[in-house]
Amino acid sequence: MSEAIIEARGLGKTFASVIALRDIDLSVRSGEVTCILGDNGAGKSTLIKILAGVHEHSAGDFLIDGEPQRLTSPRQALLAGIATVYQDLAMVPLMSVWRNFFLGSERVGLFGTLKIGEMKRTTRRELAALGIDIRDVEQPVGTLSGGERQSVAIARAIHRGARVLILDEPTAALGVKQSGVVLKNIQAARERGIAVIFITHNPQHAYLVGDQFLVLNRGASLGTYAKAGISLEELTHLMAGGAELDALTDELDASPDLRADE
Repeated sequence: MSEAIIEARGLGKTFASVIALRDIDLSVRSGEVTCILGDNGAGKSTLIKILAGVHEHSAGDFLIDGEPQRLTSPRQALLAGIATVYQDLAMVPLMSVWRNFFLGSERVGLFGTLKIGEMKRTTRRELAALGIDIRDVEQPVGTLSGGERQSVAIARAIHRGARVLILDEPTAALGVKQSGVVLKNIQAARERGIAVIFITHNPQHAYLVGDQFLVLNRGASLGTYAKAGISLEELTHLMAGGAELDALTDELDASPDLRADE
């Protein structure tokens, strides 16, 4: 097993008197997909913002390549090879695919002229390397489907040197076909040796591509499970409430009057 690129030990985050995250352990390795699952308010967003350099952790240890770190900005995370693709994708809809691909990192030649041909060729090559079929890199990115835009954002992050790719609910607003496109891109990134962190509330999507699963509930970990150690049914049950759900079911079974009120 390869050494962890990212490791969290007892990681926690508080905002004033509010405990948003507590005692989280996590190891993220090259060529593996780590799925972070939980319902709304489980702590997923807080955790990825710590990993992405948006928030500093309040407790525990955060290590990159075995060295303790305290990231204070997303730029620091990017320099360490940690790239995050958020749901808004940070794209300009009216700009072409290739312009979005190089947005903020344009290649400039003599006299300040853009290397347009080189950037177009690079865009086509990098998209093709992930198996992404975009008909024309000149078309506005806003004309692409949701899954295709996610694909461009993923390819862009990898091209910019991401060793760890954090995907924030990439299939949340997509249909079945477009979700499948994104899941294939996740598999392709893993095959290229990228460490992928896939944040989702969809256990079916997670189980299709995941190697390990961290389940969060109310800011706390319900455990980290290797795929070989948990079934889809067990993962879904754990996400749905696990022991809390069982206790509620037992209470309902013991209280006929509560059942009658449904």
